[in-house]
Amino acid sequence: MQLSQTERERLSAILEQYDHHPKVQEMREFIQHGDVTTYQHCKNVVVVSCWINHRFHLGADETTLAVGAFLHDFYLYDWHKQGSFRGLRHLFEMHGFSHPGSACVNAQRVFGITKKEQNIIASHMWPLTFRHIPTCREAVIVCLADKYCAIVESMFRRTRVGADEEEW
Repeated sequence: MQLSQTERERLSAILEQYDHHPKVQEMREFIQHGDVTTYQHCKNVVVVSCWINHRFHLGADETTLAVGAFLHDFYLYDWHKQGSFRGLRHLFEMHGFSHPGSACVNAQRVFGITKKEQNIIASHMWPLTFRHIPTCREAVIVCLADKYCAIVESMFRRTRVGADEEEW
């Protein structure tokens, strides 16, 4: 899934203020799937989300889509070291259920994101997080792109899902 040079340049311009933030750079320290960092996973989701939006002419707001996709896993901890399963009473505290809320709180605190961007982040694990439903086209796109990237990164050990180079 390759983006055109123009599409990559637009993404870079949209996400520049986020990409250079020290808190975002912390995502490089955490592994997401296999050997893919949370930072690279989020970049993959941005590329795939934008590819889906452009190729299927879905008309999603490009800025909202890119920001929501880039910050969707902005939880800033190593989920591999966070406790283990402690029974059904604590099921919803597990990473898969809880990290969208943590990422949303972090993104709101650090960047003051919009309501739509909050929905993208909070609902990206739907239907696992069944109470947080995607309510806009951007959230649905990121939800689908995230699942695609997670499968490719985990099963096929691909570091870059949407691009061959480090840039967008």
